[in-house]
Amino acid sequence: MKLAVKVTPGASRSEITGWEEDHPQAGRVLKLRIAAPPVEGRANKEVVAFLAKFLGVPKSSIELLHGSSGRIKLLQIPDAAADRLPQA
Repeated sequence: MKLAVKVTPGASRSEITGWEEDHPQAGRVLKLRIAAPPVEGRANKEVVAFLAKFLGVPKSSIELLHGSSGRIKLLQIPDAAADRLPQA
C-alpha cells in the first residue's frame, strides 16, 4: 500500500498527529512529527524506523518511494499493516 506522509522534523519526540484530508499535492496524508533533524537523511531514516515500530513491521518492509528531500513523502508499506494506521 502507498502511504503519503507530511513530516515535520526536529520535534521534541516522534509522534503521529493525525490526518490532513485535502493536501494540495498528495490528497490525504498522515501527519508526523519526527525527532530527528532534516540533515543527511536522518529524518527520512527516523520516519521509516518510527512507522515500522508503530505498525509492528520490519524497517526493511517500508520503502521511501518519493520525497526524500521534501516534507511530503510517499512510502510503500505492507498491505497487512494498513489496518494498524490511525483512523481519521
